[in-house]
Amino acid sequence: MTTTGEESMETLSVSRFIPASPERVFNAWTVADEMQKWWGPQGVNCLAVEIDLRVGGEYRIANELPDKSVLWISGEFEEIEKPHRLIYTWIVENEKPTKERVEVQFNKHDIGTNVIITHERIATKALSEQHQHGWIGCLDGLLNHLRGLEKSS
Repeated sequence: MTTTGEESMETLSVSRFIPASPERVFNAWTVADEMQKWWGPQGVNCLAVEIDLRVGGEYRIANELPDKSVLWISGEFEEIEKPHRLIYTWIVENEKPTKERVEVQFNKHDIGTNVIITHERIATKALSEQHQHGWIGCLDGLLNHLRGLEKSS
């Protein structure tokens, strides 16, 4: 039997505890100038971030890869529950267009925030593994940013 549609797509989940309030973490995720300071795994330089934070609003993120090529990620906000949750589409520009979906939860904890990322509709296992590496790196950068440490690219 062949599986088609979303049934054959991959989903991944990554989480990290951040010792800051949900409001602070949410703002770091949704304010362009701030996101640019921490976005991307080690070796990736975030060149630009554009965010129109409203349902139906769009975002774009420019990632300079180690080989100096630039990869743009873009999408549209589907749900915004400040400071608890974001849901948005995820499209890697200039590649076979697949509309992936990302949900980010900012769950209050006594001494900080548990950030849970669920990335859905990923076309292949290999791409899911690449995304997992990227999200772990992004969460490392976010943690360091909120601790006041510089991101090392």
